[in-house]
Formats: sequence, structure tokens, C-alpha cells
Amino acid sequence: MRGADLVAKTLARAGVRQLFALSGNHVMSIFDAAIDAGVGILHVRQEAAAVHMADAWGRITEEPGIALVTGGPGHANAVPALYTALAAESPLVLLSGHAPLAELGRGAFQEMRQAEMAAPVAKASWTSRSAETLGEDLALAMRMARAGRCGPVHVSLPSDLLEEQVQAQIPEPQAFAADPPSADPKEIDALLDRLAAASRPLVIAGPLHARGSRQALASQFEQESGIPVIAMESPRGVNDPALGLLAEVLRRADLVVLAGKSPDFMLKFGAAFSVECTLVPAEGDLRPWIARRRRWPRSGWCEEVRSALAWRPAAWATLSSGPGEAPHPVEVSRAVQRLLDGPDAVLVADGGEFGQWAQATLRASHRIINGPAGSIGAALPLAAAAKLALPGSNVVAMLGDGTFGFHAAEIDTAVRYGLGYVALVGNDARWNAEYQIQLRAYGAERARGCELLPTRYDLVAEGFGAHGEFVRRADELPAALGRALAAGRVACLNVEIEGAAAPVYRR
Repeated sequence: MRGADLVAKTLARAGVRQLFALSGNHVMSIFDAAIDAGVGILHVRQEAAAVHMADAWGRITEEPGIALVTGGPGHANAVPALYTALAAESPLVLLSGHAPLAELGRGAFQEMRQAEMAAPVAKASWTSRSAETLGEDLALAMRMARAGRCGPVHVSLPSDLLEEQVQAQIPEPQAFAADPPSADPKEIDALLDRLAAASRPLVIAGPLHARGSRQALASQFEQESGIPVIAMESPRGVNDPALGLLAEVLRRADLVVLAGKSPDFMLKFGAAFSVECTLVPAEGDLRPWIARRRRWPRSGWCEEVRSALAWRPAAWATLSSGPGEAPHPVEVSRAVQRLLDGPDAVLVADGGEFGQWAQATLRASHRIINGPAGSIGAALPLAAAAKLALPGSNVVAMLGDGTFGFHAAEIDTAVRYGLGYVALVGNDARWNAEYQIQLRAYGAERARGCELLPTRYDLVAEGFGAHGEFVRRADELPAALGRALAAGRVACLNVEIEGAAAPVYRR
């Protein structure tokens, strides 16, 4: 078989059902091989979208999402999206085509130092050197993506290796499994003793513990111990709108275990805690903690923390726009929540001010946000992959008008593959996050360069074959959302909104 057949059969052996890909010279042999291997290909419109889709697939299924792009400029387009996945602790593998090994250093077509380019935004990055070991390279990449703190892994596949005839064994299924966590029981017991002895202890974890099986483990440990476990996944850190009065909670803690979480910008480099608080670094996997059964002292601390994190201003419950006024983001969320109350619903929230309001006010079984990277623009491809992973669920993407422009063409992808999610665009005709920074830092008279046109994004979506609607008043939203859900295809609601600054909580 060819090296490309070995790649495709290895992916099939690993249980990969779907590649997120964009075609190109260096990877056409894999497109061909995937047919016989029974691996599906979802063909996107821009390479970064393939990575974002693999990212969403990994976050929801906990299987490494697989993105496949061509070499050179295709790889260069894909690499920036790895940063979002790395910061979000999302398991994925980026497979990039590559100039032939035999031609390197001679001016090969689209020759580029691809592994070096991807290395800063991946857990590991390398170029395959042998056709016979292509399967082993893929198995290693998938193990690494899921091991410990999950994240993206990149492998470049030279085109001459993909075309070469090989005699090689396809890796066995166990070759793709991540190694279980290893921990010293004495060290774990000592850590748990310190937690039990503290008056107001906290466990702070990263984005991985905000979803799926890791979230379930965090919840189990919290229930058994009475010690709050807080997963941080917002670029706003202690001001995360989804975590209410987190800043107050952190200032009251007397012992904080950082479970795979560094005291970085999200925690104000440690300044979020009082000077009396003790910070203890620890591994991020909570499974060995739960295995060490013990009796825990009980207090009302956990309930206090959960109440503080759930706190929202009382005025939001009755906030409403006046006659002729554009809806406030809180009103928009109030209508959207009905779609997310169903089983296995997915909320995708982009960055920017409108995305922050969505994160503050909406709840769903699955939540995919822009994450600690603070990136914007990925909502549409993220939502498409979420719908592919959970086809029977309501998937709603909340994004601003600025972010719509990043991957608008992926609406075409959703139409082609029948991925019927709902995209709600909050349209205030400006880059509002940057505009708010200008207002605070320089004053209204120097706020400039952030203006956008009040574009009819609903008509843009209709041009790609989607269902589109233009909404100007809050009372129009419930019916418009109902029609969007019933359309049976991807839908875009272009909603005029008040350009409100992102929420800042004060009692």
C-alpha cells in the first residue's frame, strides 16, 4: 500500500470517523485513500476553520479531532487556530501535507519549515521521516493529544512518503490510548490533608475541567469533599462573566491548589489572592485524588462559593428596551435560553462584548467559548462541528458582527453538509470590545477606527443557502428563533443590539 493508505487505515483503526480538511496538492493521495478506508471528509472553505472544527470535535467527544490541510500556505493558514486549541486544552491532531523530503533544500514547491512554525502553539510538532513509520507517527500524535493536559499536536507528511509503496503494520487500537495518570499516593495524601485542614480551600483548574468527563470528575471531588473546584476558561480571568463574584471568592480563600493551572494573567499572576493565602501547585488530573477515599470535614464554604459564582445583578431579570430601541444583549439571551434548555444543547460563544454577555447569561449542557487565548471569529466553524458531533441537539452560536466576517464562508460548509445550527449575530455596527477600550482609555472624542456598517448578515447567509432573518425588536426574537429552528438548515439571525459594554459585577 501507499504511505497515504497507511495514514488513512491508521486513522480508521483509531476510530476516526471524520476528517476536517481543505484539499491541496500535497494531500490529495490521502483524500483518495480515505475512500477505501471509510473515513469521511468534511471539506471546509479555509484551513483555520478545519482546525477550529477539529477543536470543537475534541472538546465535545473527547476524541482527538483530526484536521488535514495541504503544505506551505495551507499549513500557514491553519497554524494560528492551534493557539486557541492549545489554550483551551483541546485534543486535536493537525496533519499537514509537506514538500517531498527528496527535494528539500532545492527550492521545492511550497517548501517551508512547517514543524518549526507550528511548534510554539502545539504540545509537539514534527515532520515524518519514513513512510514505514507514518502509522506510528499518527498513533503517537493521538496519544500525546490526549495525555495529561490535552492539546493540539502537529505532524507534517511529506508527499513523497505518502506516494511511496510500503510494507508496514497498522498500529493496534491500544497504541492510540493515552497513558493513565501516575501519582505518588503519599504526595496525594499530603495534598489532601492540607486541603482538609484549611478553612476556605479552593481547587483551581484549567479549561479541560469545564467540560465532559473531567468536569464530572471535578464535580465528584467537590461533592465528596465539600471543597469547591473552579475551572477557569475565560480570557477575562477573575472577571469571567460566567463565574459571577469569583474575584471576591479568590480574595477570601486561605489555601488554593492549582491543579494543572499556572498563576498566570487569568489570576493576575497571583495577585488575585490575599497575601495570607497559600498557593500549592499540583498535577491537573483529579482521578488519583478521588481514588484516595477519606472522610472530609464539612462547612458551608462550598455553598457560599457556589452562590457567589452564580450571582448576577437582580436588574437583569426585568431589563428591557424601550419602544424603538435596539434590544439589550440580556434580552437577546433571555429568548435564546429556551433553545438551550433542551437535552445535550450546545452554546458556542465567540469573543467580544456580545460574546461576553452570552457567556454571562446563557447555560447549556455543552459550552464552547473562545477560551483563554482570547481569540475571536471561530464561532461558525465551532458550531458546525458541534452539530456534526451532536446532530440531534440544538446548537446556537452567539457572535458579534465583527467576528462574523472571519469565517462567513463556513455557512456554505454547513449548508453543504446539512449542519443545521442557529447563528445569532449581535449587530451594533462596530468592533465594540475595542471601542469600549478606547472610551475608557482615551475618551469619546478619540474613539475611532472601530466603526462597521450595519450590514445585512442575514442576506449574506441567505446567499450561501442558509435561512436568514433580520430582527430589530426584542419581541420579534421568540418567533424568529422558532422559525430558525424549524428551517431544517443552518440559520442566521441578524439582530440589532444595544452596543453595551461587557458585564462587570458589583453587588
